[in-house]
Amino acid sequence: MAGRIVVGIDGSEESAAALRWAVEEAKLRDARVEAVHAWNYIPMTTAADSGLVPMSWTESAEMIDATHDAAARASQQEVESVLGTEHDVTVTLVQGDASEGLLETAKGAELLVVGNRGRGAIKEALLGSTSGRVADHAPCPVVIVRAHADA
Repeated sequence: MAGRIVVGIDGSEESAAALRWAVEEAKLRDARVEAVHAWNYIPMTTAADSGLVPMSWTESAEMIDATHDAAARASQQEVESVLGTEHDVTVTLVQGDASEGLLETAKGAELLVVGNRGRGAIKEALLGSTSGRVADHAPCPVVIVRAHADA
């Protein structure tokens, strides 16, 4: 059975570079590629909403489904825009924190590939770094790919 390479995708130029790298590496290893897209449902409120009256369960479930479906479409479109329609990449959606989803999905994988946005030290300290977290805790080797800036 062929090995598996997990790659994080999020619609950024960096994740596109990571996806391309993962596919090329998979060819060398005769491995399959699983692209992971993390998504979250964040309930919307209006200015008039004090937050004291919760949204009904059915309305909330419909919004969660709609958010999931939008994430599925976006991740499929990203893979197709990077690789074209003829590819063997499997797309997996995980709900929640991107680093946690990548770490969980990477269990049993040969390699975990992520892009690096390189936001700078202050933003990284405030926002955290998915690539840093997965590099520190991954159950397999990690490759961090930087997108090349066009000059």
